[in-house]
Parts: sequence; C-alpha cells; structure tokens
Amino acid sequence: MTVLEEAWLQDPGAQAVCRMLEEAGHSAFFVGGCVRNALIGVEVSDLDLSTDARPDRVMGLAEKAGFKAVPTGVDHGTVTVVLDGQPFEITTFRRDVATDGRRATVAFAETIEQDAHRRDFTMNALYADARGVVHDPLGGLPDLKARRVRFIDDPDQRIREDYLRILRFFRFHAWFGDEDAGLDAEGLAACAAHSDGLEGLSKERIGHEMLRLLAALDPAPAVAAMAQTGILSRVIAGADARTLPVLVHLERETGLAPDPILRLATLGGEGVEAALRLRKADTRRRERLRDAASADQTPSELGYRLGQDEGTKSLVLRQALLGQAVDESTLKGLESASKQVFPLSAGDLQPSLQGPDLGAALRRLEEAWIESGFSLTRAELLKRL
Repeated sequence: MTVLEEAWLQDPGAQAVCRMLEEAGHSAFFVGGCVRNALIGVEVSDLDLSTDARPDRVMGLAEKAGFKAVPTGVDHGTVTVVLDGQPFEITTFRRDVATDGRRATVAFAETIEQDAHRRDFTMNALYADARGVVHDPLGGLPDLKARRVRFIDDPDQRIREDYLRILRFFRFHAWFGDEDAGLDAEGLAACAAHSDGLEGLSKERIGHEMLRLLAALDPAPAVAAMAQTGILSRVIAGADARTLPVLVHLERETGLAPDPILRLATLGGEGVEAALRLRKADTRRRERLRDAASADQTPSELGYRLGQDEGTKSLVLRQALLGQAVDESTLKGLESASKQVFPLSAGDLQPSLQGPDLGAALRRLEEAWIESGFSLTRAELLKRL
C-alpha cells in the first residue's frame, strides 16, 4: 500500500473539505497532478478532488459548513470550494457520453474506476484519500515510477476524444518522462496517425500547450519527436527543432532559467503569432530576441540596448544558432555594458540642432561611444559635433 505523507494533505483546509464530503456519506479523493507530483517529489500547486457527490450536493454541503462555493464548471460537475482563500476544485465522478475531438458530453459516474477511464494518461489517474492512501485503478503507479507517459486504454480512442492530448503527450514526456527510455511507441504512433486533428483545435489551446511544453527543464527530446512525426510542422509551419538542444545546453552553461519565448524564438517558423495566438507582448519579445540575435551588434551593444537579462538571452540565441559556446568574459562584458549610461542628452545639442538633425547626431555620437567601449566622455563626444 502506498501512502502519501505530504504537508498539503494534512492542511486543515484540505482535511475540512474531505470531512465535509465523507461525513455526509460521500467519497473524497485527491486526484491528478497533486497526487502524481507528490509521488515523484515535484512541487504541488493545485489541489483537485473527485467525489461521487453531485455538484448541487457539493454546493449545499459547502454552504452548510460555512465555506464559499463557486459553480466554476457545474455543467461538467465542477464546484470550487474556497477556505481561507485557498481554492479546492471538486469534480463529480464522470464518464464521457460523446466526444468530438475538442469537447466532451459527460454523464456523472459512481466510482473512481469509471472516472479514471475518461482521463488521458495512467499517471494522471491516481487518487489519494484523506488519509493519504493511494488508489490506482488503472496501473498508473508502475508507469509513474518508470516515468512512462502512457495513454489510458486505447491511445487512438483517447486522442479522438480530444486532439489536444497529442500535444499533452509530448508536454508530459518533457516534464515527467524518462528521456533515456524515450516516448511510448504506441502513444507516439497514435499521435502521428491523428495529427490532422490538431487543425480543428483553437489556436489559443495549441499556443497554451506549446508554451507549457517549452517551459520544461529540457523539452528538446519531446520537440524533436514532434518534428520527426511531422507534428511540429503542423503546429508551426517551417519550425526547426535542431537548434533547441544547443540552446538548452547554453542556458544551463550560462545559468538561465527555462524561457518558453526564447525557446520559441529558437524554433523559428512562419506565422507563429497566428499559429499559436500569442499575446502581443510575447510576439514582440520573440521578434526582438530573433532580430537581436541576427543583428550585427557586439555583445556589449546587446547588453547596453537590451539590458543584462534580454541581452544575455539574445546572445545565447545567437550562439545556439551558430552552434558555438558562450565565452564567460563576453558575458561579463555584456553585464558591464548593461550598466552604462550615455553621457549626452538632447539638451546638450540644442539649440544648434533640432528635429531630424538632432536625432541623427545623437545616434551617431551614441554609436561612437559604444564603439569606444563606452570610454568617450561627454566633452570628447561634444567635440565630435
């Protein structure tokens, strides 16, 4: 018997929610990410529960107990109960009645076995009761221990229920899979066979899933598998995964944290904003990083113009695209340059220069100052007018 002994499980709020359900004769199981992550020592952020109680019953019990209850997805069986500011998402056991590859029509079920069969991967069909006892109706524990991302039952059927599970398959491998063992062959084949189903999904869902994938510590093997099966090009036309492992290596060498937008910039491709429905800020940042990486600017100028963090990332991107290492002394020079302040302002050149002439002169003097290694003084720059 596997028993969890996590601090979040003993939290008074978590126990109070379970008591609310159990004392009324219902089951209460923590499920999914919180159980999976606890078992492999990964941080737990959200606490989700499953129960045989119907949503209106959950609402009534919560209100009777003095808890705030929000019908966040009541049509699909979900009620969010809030205690002392902490949300607990409680969903009634469900089974799929009909699916169209994007959404499902569900009916309420009676057991965790029925509920488990409608989930995507075996490692996500793990439940734990209020005492921490883990329930594994579909054999997810061995898969989780082996870091094997495996579809529940028939992979083809799971994917046809929701084609986003194709991208989730790669994301979960990137986050939780065994890199040495590779991706589950049956699951990979099913993803490739049904990849045309991605075209019917909203771009927002695809973009959200891709950014979560690229935020993994090392998404390169999963993205390479996407490229080999043709799935990456379906998502982003013209994307190239070959530089991504180089970038991930250089990130580690330079101490950069995983940055999904930087990694997206590495992939290249056409029409990325539309393909992933990116936020405008993310689109601008991706383009700025790629432009800076390909521009004829010294590392010092990158640091001065973009700041230390973005300057370093643009340099790392440049070196990854070139297949070259990042020199430590270059990084120190970039850091130093990021702290430099141009010693002239527009007022120093007025009133003798105005309008376009003023702007052109400032740019010319700034370029000379950068080329000097930021050594030219204000007086020396003014002599160059």
